[in-house]
Amino acid sequence: MPKQLGGGGDGNDDVALDGVFHALSDPTRRRVVELLGRGPATTSELARPFDMALPSFTQHLGVLERSGLVTSEKKGRVRTYRLAPESLAHVDSWLACQRAVWSRRLDQLDSILHDLKEQQT
Repeated sequence: MPKQLGGGGDGNDDVALDGVFHALSDPTRRRVVELLGRGPATTSELARPFDMALPSFTQHLGVLERSGLVTSEKKGRVRTYRLAPESLAHVDSWLACQRAVWSRRLDQLDSILHDLKEQQT
């Protein structure tokens, strides 16, 4: 079965999308994305709400950065993270494509069921 992406993408689009979905599969990383939706934050600010060792937490940040969901900048000893909305736009595009496919299929099912109901009356 052919793969469909939002923009008729290629294998690189599939790899990028896989990375984003992998990154978002973890509740800690989803929460970090939510926090960064409020604005940039340092590693320590992001780690504060989580009950885990800093090295474990920074691994989550690494996954988010490799997936393209966040970017970081280091000034001195402080690393600041920002949300990279382009990756979320890519996911949104893929989801919109899937919604269109399923909407069309459900419309077809609705039509078939309507015709069956009319045949029974």
